[in-house]
Amino acid sequence: MTLASLNGVGMAALALCVLAGGPAFGQNAKVSGATVAFLMPDQASTRYEEHDRPGFVAEMSKLCPSCKVLYQNADANASHQQQQFNSVISQGAKVIVIDPVDSTAAASLVKQAQEQGIKVIAYDRPIPSTPADFYVSFDNKAIGKAIAKSLVDHLKATKVPTDDVGVLEINGSPTDAAAGLIRDGIHDGLAGSGYKTLAEYDTPDWAPPKAQQWASGQITRFGKKIVGVVAANDGTGGAAIAALKAAGVNPVPPVTGNDATIAGLQLIIAGDQYNTINKPSEIVAAAAANVAVQLLAGEKPKSETTLFNTPSQLFTPTLVTADNLKAEIVDKRINGKPIQTAEVLCGGRYAEGCEKLGITR
Repeated sequence: MTLASLNGVGMAALALCVLAGGPAFGQNAKVSGATVAFLMPDQASTRYEEHDRPGFVAEMSKLCPSCKVLYQNADANASHQQQQFNSVISQGAKVIVIDPVDSTAAASLVKQAQEQGIKVIAYDRPIPSTPADFYVSFDNKAIGKAIAKSLVDHLKATKVPTDDVGVLEINGSPTDAAAGLIRDGIHDGLAGSGYKTLAEYDTPDWAPPKAQQWASGQITRFGKKIVGVVAANDGTGGAAIAALKAAGVNPVPPVTGNDATIAGLQLIIAGDQYNTINKPSEIVAAAAANVAVQLLAGEKPKSETTLFNTPSQLFTPTLVTADNLKAEIVDKRINGKPIQTAEVLCGGRYAEGCEKLGITR
């Protein structure tokens, strides 16, 4: 069994067993007191502050209590991220974990670091043109295929005809290589379904307002021909739902998502969004910390595959719909805690939807 065949708590536990080097890391002179940087791409998604950063810091504190973690967020600005990259190098970082704002621009950063003997871990988003020392992520192509196929299966199960109708496709940022992988997966999931893609859009910076503006134009253009929207994350999915509602579309056709954000999960509870992807960031954050410590120790981390000529560890995410939201989000535990609690999800106007799904506060 490989790590990619697992999900949830089992995946997290096995990931740490495979990637961790054990307490001996803390005794290695190369590791003790080392500085590691954790550079995230934007603040549009809440995951980086709420899950990725805490997950990485927590695992580093276990593996190397004396190590120093430098955290920066580029707020979707590639030039700002380059400045942050240079800053952490000047502060003595020996390993840099980077989720790039611009995957192409990040290639020069990788070269710059490696020329100085600094190891680089590509995180969540790959850096295709220049191999990093390691890549840790959920399988982005599998994410795209899963959300698209789930939508297609739902349309067929509800007997939505394929004649003279189709779906809108809202992709992520054109500068994000992970968004490109998700897009490729979406194409695979839609292929042969009979539902044509009416129009497709790459959303600059993953910005929901831009996705909403585009979706509004397509609703005016295609109207009732739109039987579904394949959106690459919860932010763009929520934007599409807002555009549909503003246009008076009722009922709202099924819309996909990704990231299992609170807003996305609540839209599923309310019946407005069809699916999302649960990929607990703590899992990849902990894996990245383990890889970082191994690189500090001069060891070669074990990889299960190679992507863009980079040794890689890819985790398989979980598709979430209303049918399994309670089991996968509220009941499942990561590090002893639920992904999200009923108290967070079920307030106000979502209480009725939670009750229908058997989620109690």
